[in-house]
Amino acid sequence: MRSSRCRPKPNKTPMENRIGLILTGGGARAAYQVGVLKAIAEAMPRRARSPFPIICGTSAGALNASALAANARNFSKGVQFLVKTWGGFHAHHIYRTDVVGVFNNSILWLVGMVLSAMGSDKLNRVSLLDNSPLVELLERMVPYEQIQQNIDEGHLHALSITASGYGSGQSVTFYQGDKNIEPWRRTGRVGIPTQIEIKHLLASAALPFLFPATMINREYFGDGSMRQIAPLSPALHLGATRILVIGVTANGFSEKPVRGDIGKYPTLAQIAGHALNSIFLDSMEVDLERVKKINDLVAIMPEEMRERTMLRQVEVMVVSPSQPLEKIAERYVKDMPWTIRILLRMIGVRQRSGGILVSYLLSERNYIRALIDMGYQDGLKRRDEIMRFLDVPQPADEMP
Repeated sequence: MRSSRCRPKPNKTPMENRIGLILTGGGARAAYQVGVLKAIAEAMPRRARSPFPIICGTSAGALNASALAANARNFSKGVQFLVKTWGGFHAHHIYRTDVVGVFNNSILWLVGMVLSAMGSDKLNRVSLLDNSPLVELLERMVPYEQIQQNIDEGHLHALSITASGYGSGQSVTFYQGDKNIEPWRRTGRVGIPTQIEIKHLLASAALPFLFPATMINREYFGDGSMRQIAPLSPALHLGATRILVIGVTANGFSEKPVRGDIGKYPTLAQIAGHALNSIFLDSMEVDLERVKKINDLVAIMPEEMRERTMLRQVEVMVVSPSQPLEKIAERYVKDMPWTIRILLRMIGVRQRSGGILVSYLLSERNYIRALIDMGYQDGLKRRDEIMRFLDVPQPADEMP
């Protein structure tokens, strides 16, 4: 999918040509992004720096975004690191899968809900899953000090991580970048300069109900895809003139519902999966549709009016899965730890239902590698189109 958009110019001086990369959220689904990035990296000149001076991540996409930002001076190295890291994932690298960790946390979560309904704040900070292993993973995964170094050396213009404030109800974009970037405030969303740390990634990837909220600056934050009504806006505020979006939902795939199943009352797992899909899909689709309509309007505006209104066009390209990821997840449900399978069965996950929820939580090697391979194949099919969009010379021009 390709579209264009228009936004107010940040200033009256000509803007540099900066390509922004937006990596959306979706738990384990973010492995798909790694495959697309692998296809792009193979088409890049060797040892080339990142073609994306602006990188924006949300939810699990924030993990990929921060790793790329830390390796901005060598794009292929950063992508290889992501391929190796994701390719070796198991669920216990993300959340506790042992008996004590799973069922103790689940019981405390249920008790906390009851106590909360009775007006008590005891145990109300417990989530369904314990993601403490993710903290250790992120400490090893991202050399955060290199982000500022890459900014100072001109390899990176800005990195942003978006999270949702439970107290304020705002979509907050934490960004680290060039000193000339100005903070922004719009209805329901703000941009705040900061130094990106583990807490920002944990907050952005805190799937509602499943993972605990994270405290940042006296407020608790959760998954950045919640209340993110304009997913493209962070890249635009940071100065992007073109945007590549790598999504994790097969937006263009349409499958006829099974008539024998649609009349049944939905299980808790189906409701949870539907809610997650709404969080991670609907806002991007609405924003892209709004982009096209605004761009069509700007295209017919006289040049004088464009200059007076300070509007500009920003081309957007979207790469998303060619197949529904929940169907792939259904094939690998048995790879999940038995403790998690039992927990999911308790909330209604069956062989032919609950695949959407599983697709977000199934952080096991076979499923992850299947997503990486799909992303890679999708990236190869569109690689010429992507490279033209990035305006990057092909490696065939290089001497061996």
